[in-house]
Amino acid sequence: MKKKTYGFIIGVLMGNLLLSSVFAQDNQKLAQTGFQFLSVVSDARSAAMADALTSLQVGSSALFSNPAGMSGMENSFDMSASINQWIADIKHYTFSMAIRPAKGNYGVMGISIQSVDYGDFYGTRVDTRVPLGYDDTGIFKLNALAIGVGYAKQLTDRFSVGGHVRWVKQNLGTSVIAVNIRPDTTDPTGQRRIADTSSVINKLTPLVFDFGTQFKTGFKSLVFGMSVRNFSQDVKYVGESFQAPLVFTLGISMNLMDFIGELPLDQSLYMSIDASHYRDHPEQIKIGLEYRFLDAFSLRGGYANDNGGNGMSFGFGVSQFGFTLDYAYTPFGVFDKVQRMTTRFTLN
Repeated sequence: MKKKTYGFIIGVLMGNLLLSSVFAQDNQKLAQTGFQFLSVVSDARSAAMADALTSLQVGSSALFSNPAGMSGMENSFDMSASINQWIADIKHYTFSMAIRPAKGNYGVMGISIQSVDYGDFYGTRVDTRVPLGYDDTGIFKLNALAIGVGYAKQLTDRFSVGGHVRWVKQNLGTSVIAVNIRPDTTDPTGQRRIADTSSVINKLTPLVFDFGTQFKTGFKSLVFGMSVRNFSQDVKYVGESFQAPLVFTLGISMNLMDFIGELPLDQSLYMSIDASHYRDHPEQIKIGLEYRFLDAFSLRGGYANDNGGNGMSFGFGVSQFGFTLDYAYTPFGVFDKVQRMTTRFTLN
């Protein structure tokens, strides 16, 4: 009877995860957001599993998915660093570190850093007085940075919570705008206008908040997770105001090897499913798989609908002596491919 009850609950919850995405397509309410670099996944393990990590324990990297996923960290120290060769030659870098003092009696504390190098841009400015109609203002750079602190704790042996606050800076360069527009008295036609100019520095530094929970059901390794990421106040550069790319996610995961029973070698096959509701684009269902052998080798795959490419992602990981190297490959439609690499280090 107990098993039937668990099966019914699991079926209902998984059905809600899947159907929420289907029905939402008929009731879309989308809005404008900024700071899109906060939505880009740079962690290779996460990317290989289509970013379906809301209900998984992933050490300090959980700060970029669900901070509650840091609570069950078994080591006293965890660190990761990632490089993401993003589209249009944009480079994303992330770093995370977490410590578990007093064997976790006071929770787990972590820090995160996320930076973006957009590359070089050629600046121009409209100028009708020259033959080309514009002036060359030279090469300029754009950049973005997010620095955060997070905390997670297991409130009971089944329920965990976590939070993450980030100071975000995005610098989109300097704009020259026309002010005090007036007729040109030297123009005999009276049609020409002249104006003074003013420089505007396009830089914002808001605070962004993430929250999350995880719940172990007690049925084998089944875990549910929930996260709210990129919550912020309205900000604006010059005209319309906007927010960070807010996303609400429900997730479920389980080691499918639990249904097989005892195995001759240390193996696991985790399946993770996330349903995400975004502020600025349609809902997504994300499915990730990770096969792990001898706690040393991992093969991963994932699928996410409506992600700009064909939805598939692939990757692998190698772990030894506390060091881990993860790699992810994602076909990305007209942008060819995206490759990510992450190194990790843990200390007992």
